[in-house]
Amino acid sequence: MFGKKDEELQSRKQEKNRKKKERVRNREIVIVTCFFSLLMLAVMGNIVHFMVKDSEEAINNAYNPRQELLATRNIRGNIYSADGEVLAQTVKAADGTEVRNYPYQNMFAHVVGYATKGRTGIEATENMNMLNSHASITNKIQNELNEEKNYGDNVITTLDTALQQTAYTALGVYQGAVIVTEPSTGKVLAMVSKPDFDPNQISEIWDDLVNDSESSVLLNRATQGLYPPGSTFKMITALEYYREHGGDVSGYSFSCNGSFSYEGHKIRCYHGQSHGSVDFTKSFAKSCNSSFANIGVQLSIPDLQKTCRQLLFNSDLKTELVYKQSSFTLSEYDTSYAVMQTAIGQGQTTVTPLELNLITAAIANKGKAMTPYVVDRIESATGATVKKTSPQTEAVMMTEDEAYFMTGLMKEVVESGTASKLKGLSYTAAGKTGSAEFSENKSDSHAWFTGFAPAEDPQICVTIIVESAGSGGDYAVPIARRIFDTYFGTND
Repeated sequence: MFGKKDEELQSRKQEKNRKKKERVRNREIVIVTCFFSLLMLAVMGNIVHFMVKDSEEAINNAYNPRQELLATRNIRGNIYSADGEVLAQTVKAADGTEVRNYPYQNMFAHVVGYATKGRTGIEATENMNMLNSHASITNKIQNELNEEKNYGDNVITTLDTALQQTAYTALGVYQGAVIVTEPSTGKVLAMVSKPDFDPNQISEIWDDLVNDSESSVLLNRATQGLYPPGSTFKMITALEYYREHGGDVSGYSFSCNGSFSYEGHKIRCYHGQSHGSVDFTKSFAKSCNSSFANIGVQLSIPDLQKTCRQLLFNSDLKTELVYKQSSFTLSEYDTSYAVMQTAIGQGQTTVTPLELNLITAAIANKGKAMTPYVVDRIESATGATVKKTSPQTEAVMMTEDEAYFMTGLMKEVVESGTASKLKGLSYTAAGKTGSAEFSENKSDSHAWFTGFAPAEDPQICVTIIVESAGSGGDYAVPIARRIFDTYFGTND
């Protein structure tokens, strides 16, 4: 009797152990299956990521042999302005070789770039698209049989030839940069950088350029030039003060006698000008250094840092344009003199015309900055759309109320301040001038203007820097007026 019970217990124990081992084995199978499933998903994700994001970068790499293969099959596509003008094309030389030709020579040099001795500008960013061809299968077969190349896809830019011509001519013999955008979309309508070069001659001048260590001819100052912002930074100082005072600056007043002293340090107004009794709006319109130095020492530096981060200083941008980051380095441990200098746009702060234009365009667009872009679409040789750029938001830099407040300040700069050369025209304008000192010699300054028009319904945003010229009101504002006049069709 007891023997039979022992057998039953032993059998149950064995069955229990068997089931336990089976559960362990099943769990191990599940773990291994999940591991390999996750591994496969990771591989698939990496492939998708490469196809979506990195494939173009890989094919654009100068060491990728596929470029040479595509070049043997396809004629590099053209680059066109928004109004249909050819900005870059491939033509056959007398000996039958293909040569890249730039009909406008120096005028679009930096933004369009070159495709010899490397690539820059649109020639670089859209290299893959122009090497590819979306010709029909029938055409490709026919070309293959005839031993002819396919026509590559064409790049249709956002650039306006008339605006580019005006900006290029207006900048004249000065070094500097101009960038013109559409604030509601981020379209780049014009982009000029000087000194410039003729991309048709890049092979001939290449050795001279690379052997001259001080040459910056190839630098696109509009996106890569870093400058002290000068009084244009007062837009940021003003915005921060407005935020810290709950949107009410009506109680601010200051008596300007041409300078402001604080903790043993002195800030002077431009050329020692005395502005007398000024409120907040007049301080901004007259670009009073003394008043804004006074405003600066009242600000919370951590809050100012936060505002600058929101305005994309020290940040990466989504744009495909090649750019340098603008820099804001002021900390709460810096001296009061550094704070005052920063508040008026001097000190260690540096900004690109692109970044300043982005901030200005955000004010014009109710606080929302749109990502700048220069390629509207890619078309096949027969005109079929291959790819279209859709506007996207770069950042919400401020509220609509803050943008409205800043617009009011910038309108007053035109009505009664340093940009009065834009007053009384057939369109309204808003903006901010700047005179940015860049050396120990206080008489040396870059001339800035950044603004938009019409002030009530902004359609165009313009940012200009004229190196070593003097005041923004005297040198940059007249350039802005010529660009606005061209856009609105009011040229004399």
